[in-house]
Amino acid sequence: MTASADPAGRTCGTLAGVNEAERQALELAVELAARGAGTVLPNPVVGCVLLSPSGQIVGRGWHQRAGGPHAEVVALADAGDAARGATAVVTLEPCNHTGRTGPCSQALIAAGVAKVIVAVRDPWPAAAGGVDVLRAAGVEVHEVGDTDSPAEDVNRVWLTATRKRRAFVTFKAGMTIDARVAAADGTSRWITSPESRADVHRLRGEVDTMMVGVGTVLADDPLLTVRDADGELVGRQPLRVVIDSPGRTPSDARVRNDDAETLIATAAEFGHGRRVDVGAVLSELYRRGRRHVLLEGGPRLATSMLDAGLVDEVVVYIAPLLLGAGRSLLDGSAVDTLTAAHRAELVAVDRFGPDVRLRYTVRG
Repeated sequence: MTASADPAGRTCGTLAGVNEAERQALELAVELAARGAGTVLPNPVVGCVLLSPSGQIVGRGWHQRAGGPHAEVVALADAGDAARGATAVVTLEPCNHTGRTGPCSQALIAAGVAKVIVAVRDPWPAAAGGVDVLRAAGVEVHEVGDTDSPAEDVNRVWLTATRKRRAFVTFKAGMTIDARVAAADGTSRWITSPESRADVHRLRGEVDTMMVGVGTVLADDPLLTVRDADGELVGRQPLRVVIDSPGRTPSDARVRNDDAETLIATAAEFGHGRRVDVGAVLSELYRRGRRHVLLEGGPRLATSMLDAGLVDEVVVYIAPLLLGAGRSLLDGSAVDTLTAAHRAELVAVDRFGPDVRLRYTVRG
C-alpha cells in the first residue's frame, strides 16, 4: 500500500468534555480495537487506554480473541497499581455481563478507576448497563455520544449486526474504471493487481462468512477461501454461503470441498416463493453466531441485496483499465430514476499497487 486517506475526516477532533490527552487516548483506543478484527468475532472489537491523573498513559489493551480477556481487563493488568485514580478511555461501554469472562464494569470499580470515558453505548441488552453501574459506584462517566465517530466505524460490523439482528454485509468487487467486472468474452482474471488480491485475502481473513450467488459458482468455480500468495490456506476459514434458489450448485464444485464449511441456501430451506429470502439467510447466520458477510458476487445478487437494504458497505478495487463492454458491477436494479438511487458515503481511500480501493458506507 503506497497511500492512504480518510476523506470522511474520521479523527476524534474536538470533543465536548474531553481534554487533549483524553482525545488522543481515544484515538489510540480505536487503533488498538482494530487489532482484534478477524479474531474476536462474534464479539466486538474493543480498545482501552488508561491515563494517570496527569494525563500519562499507564495501561493499554484490546480484546484479542473471543473468550479471552476484554480490553479493560488487559489494560488494568498492564497498569497494575497505577490504575487507581486513573481515567479509562474505552471504545465501547464496559460490559455488565458475566459470560466466559466477568463484567468489566466491576473490574474497573475494583481497580479504583476514578473516571471512564465511553465512546459508544453497548446495544446488546445482555451486556449493557455498565455506565449505570459505574455511576452508582461513584465513578465519573463521560459519554462521547458521537454516532459518526471512529469508535463507531472501527466496530461497525458488530454494532450493526447487533442492532439489526442480522449479519453485517460488505459487498466487495474488483472492477475497471468503467465499472466492468468482466470483459465481453467473460474473462475476469485478473482485473486487479496482485497487491489488491493480497488485500482481498486479508479482508477475507477478517470476516466469518463469504457469500456468492450460484451464477458465480457456475461461471468461475471459486474456492472462497483465505490463501497466501502461493495459494496455501491461511488461518481460520470463513463459512461459504451460496445463494442458490433452485439448487444448481454442482456436486463437484470447488466450494463444496473440505477446505471450509459450506451452506447452500436454497428456496426449499430459505424460501420466499421460488426464490431465496436473503434477509432470512442473514438472520439465520446471526443466530448461528456469524456477524460479517463478505459478498463477492455476482452482479444480480449484489443488486437485489442492495435494493432490499441488505448491503451495509461497499469495498471496490478499481484497476487502471477501460473495457467499454462486458459485465457491469451491478445488474437488474429496481432503481429507475436518479432520485431513487442508493446513497453512499466515502469513508476511506487506499492505494494498492496501480489500483485504488474505495470504502463506502451505504446510507440508503
